[in-house]
Amino acid sequence: MRTRDITLFGAAIFAGALCGSLIGPRPAEAVAREIIELQRDVTSILQGQKDISTQMTQDHTAIKTVVGGFNDNINRLSGTMSTLQKSVQDVQANSGARLDTMSTQVQGLSDNLEEIKSRLGKLNQQLVDLQNTVQGLDAKISSGAAAPATGGGTATPTSSAAPPANSSAAPSGPAPSADTLYSNGLRDIQSGKYELARAEFQDYLKYYGNTDLASNAQFYIGEIAYKQKNYQQAISEYDKVINNYPKSFKLAPARLHRGMAMIELGQKASGVRDLREVIKLFPGSEEDRYARGKLKELGVPVSASTR
Repeated sequence: MRTRDITLFGAAIFAGALCGSLIGPRPAEAVAREIIELQRDVTSILQGQKDISTQMTQDHTAIKTVVGGFNDNINRLSGTMSTLQKSVQDVQANSGARLDTMSTQVQGLSDNLEEIKSRLGKLNQQLVDLQNTVQGLDAKISSGAAAPATGGGTATPTSSAAPPANSSAAPSGPAPSADTLYSNGLRDIQSGKYELARAEFQDYLKYYGNTDLASNAQFYIGEIAYKQKNYQQAISEYDKVINNYPKSFKLAPARLHRGMAMIELGQKASGVRDLREVIKLFPGSEEDRYARGKLKELGVPVSASTR
């Protein structure tokens, strides 16, 4: 379009000059000089048009090259971003699994400490009982309650000192000790042997349901159901911890994990309510921090009154 305009303009100038020379009588030499100048101008204009066209072609090629380079860079950047995104997702997945494992291990250590405290309490009680027994014996000895043995005649040993050799009332096999059941349950849940651990904790509750660690055993039965994604069963087991053991050390994690199980089942309102209860009842605890993080992830405020 521009080339045609320039050509038409030059032709118009040339035609105007030619008409002017025809209309007004002018010397032939002057007319010839003007015609030559006009031809030179037209030639210059055409050359300029050609130069502009060449420059535009070069600019277009350069721009096309630059745009192509941008597209290549964008494609490479997109591929890099995809790789980074996949790496981040892998790291997050691995971190989640590691955190779950670490959480279970920390809970196991906490329970071991509680078990040690319980054992120390029992040992202290046994020492007190033993001390009382010794003091009673000392009192009997000092008062002469134990008669001295007299010489003369052969003493016949009493048969009650030992059970008869052929006793027909053999007792049935005793239940495993509380320590054995509980320790085995912890070991098996940490190693992923969930069914075996469930049976061991259920046996613990069966034989030692009134001990200090009974609520822990009940909590771990809920944990096993949660890890197996049986969330409804997990909620039922956590309810037993909350309702049956009001002084349990596992109240905070039981309420937290019950809320998480509800969220997994799509019961978001109930789950959020449990998480808020954890924050309210156990401020500053590890469960408090986890509940706050989960509420933030869900996009809901920590408090129901927060707007």
